[in-house]
Amino acid sequence: QPELRRGLEKIGNSGFRSFLTFDEDADQLRTTASIEDIVKCCKHFSEEYIGALIVIERNTKIGDVINTGTPMDSLISYELLTNIFTPHAPLHDGAVIIRDNKIKAAACYLPLTENPSLSRELGTRHRAALGITEVSDAIAIVVSEESGKISFAHNGGLTRNLTPDTLRKALYRFLLDKSSAKKVRFLFRKVKDDEE
Repeated sequence: QPELRRGLEKIGNSGFRSFLTFDEDADQLRTTASIEDIVKCCKHFSEEYIGALIVIERNTKIGDVINTGTPMDSLISYELLTNIFTPHAPLHDGAVIIRDNKIKAAACYLPLTENPSLSRELGTRHRAALGITEVSDAIAIVVSEESGKISFAHNGGLTRNLTPDTLRKALYRFLLDKSSAKKVRFLFRKVKDDEE
């Protein structure tokens, strides 16, 4: 009982700020782990010329797009993403949608861009990535099965020929609070080092 009382007094004295900070740190760590799994997958897909389309929902909800696919509600992992995008697998075609660090659905249909100035060499995945970023603040990652090149779409624009490292930097920039991104990367490395 004295321990419980001291704990409650501590909460009362410090407010819930410490709990919020812990919660935010835990969420940032989950986001960092998700980013690392996504980058690892995209590197693998690029090396093996496996086509992939991953959409990460941000503030604009894209539930209508999620509803076009196969529901999943699964934690992000390298293994799961690799299985989804294995050529000729049932969920290979279409997009994976990520919301709150979970794969919400796979094999989703996205709106295609109507942009007439788009290069003819870009295929359906790139057009779909641009389309979803034109109607929402989502970000989309495309790996071309023809060239193995990684592209990143945001706000109706497309950045092509990313390396895994530049993809990682883009994801950190868009998905993590700038003030905590460095702290989280340090914490994540520390956690990984401790596990080894």
